[in-house]
Amino acid sequence: MTGSLIPTLEGRYYTDPAIFAREQANIFEEMWFCAVRSGDLPNPGDFRTVQVGRESVLIARDRKGGLNAFLNVCRHRGARICVDEAGSVKRAFQCPYHAWTYALDGNLIAAPNLTSMPDVDRVAYGLTKVHLREWLGYVWVNLAENPPSFEDDVLSAVTERLGSLDGIDGYEIDRLSVGRRIVYDVKANWKLIIENFMECYHCATIHPELTEVLPEFAGGYAAQYYVGHGAEFGDEIKGFTVDGGEGFEKLSALEEERDRKYYAITIRPQVFINLVPDHVILHRMYPLAADRTVVECDWLYAKEVVDTGRDVSRSVELFHRVNEQDFEACERCQPAMASRAYAHGGVLVPSEHHIGGFHDWLVRKLESAD
Repeated sequence: MTGSLIPTLEGRYYTDPAIFAREQANIFEEMWFCAVRSGDLPNPGDFRTVQVGRESVLIARDRKGGLNAFLNVCRHRGARICVDEAGSVKRAFQCPYHAWTYALDGNLIAAPNLTSMPDVDRVAYGLTKVHLREWLGYVWVNLAENPPSFEDDVLSAVTERLGSLDGIDGYEIDRLSVGRRIVYDVKANWKLIIENFMECYHCATIHPELTEVLPEFAGGYAAQYYVGHGAEFGDEIKGFTVDGGEGFEKLSALEEERDRKYYAITIRPQVFINLVPDHVILHRMYPLAADRTVVECDWLYAKEVVDTGRDVSRSVELFHRVNEQDFEACERCQPAMASRAYAHGGVLVPSEHHIGGFHDWLVRKLESAD
């Protein structure tokens, strides 16, 4: 192999259920996982369930206004507490099997004949808690008994990409509102989606709208190939919209040096953050099988933009098209991962060499648990 080309992962990494099971256990159940938008649970009793690795996780707001996360499993006989993806309860969660009942903070508060069992510790037999942290207006959970440092696991990705953690502060993402959410069910392995997001070698081929707005992408190098670099808007481009027309006012706290630029950040293992002057696009991946990944994408705008009902469709449409183009490409690759032609993998050209770092990281994660 020449110096210009370096190898990818072998095809089996994208198809083998055993490898996917190891990824669930060693990556998604060990690392910090971005689960829900905090604002989606505004009131006490509001809840959402999400799949994290092999576990269903229940996230709920308690009576004091705090958020808690639990494994969605009754401590009696293991029935799933909540089967709905989202909803609200008045005061407690009740198992539909034997009516064990849990407060919003997870403590066991009632069960048939519980008063005749005074030796039962209601805290010890409460729902199994999951570590939780809020950042950027999202709930991040960690299933590990001893979670890794949030700073090392999550915040470091921002520093590595932007050069400092301060680089993301001006977007005030935790204060933005969801203007649109689109959920994509992608028939492809989660790693194909990450690899696609990390490079722009494909941009001139499948992203005509994006390269019109960000002309440098037609050259094949993604913005995140470089530390601190933001891709500049084209000279005639007025906003990050599908036709390059006017967007909204620059976010109020954003530094002038970041105006008319696009930044992308990959936070392993399942978050993409896209930063533009007037809004933020955040992707969360939920890997469900070796060949299936659900992607939830939020378009976040200044609160006044959403509250006043301003039309966000032109800015949404730009990245919605990018998403559809990317996911179609990933779905085109997925069947070929099982081909004998890809048994030993493919190659990365120089503008994709940084993907090799992602591959090395993945292999280390899997081997460290062996």
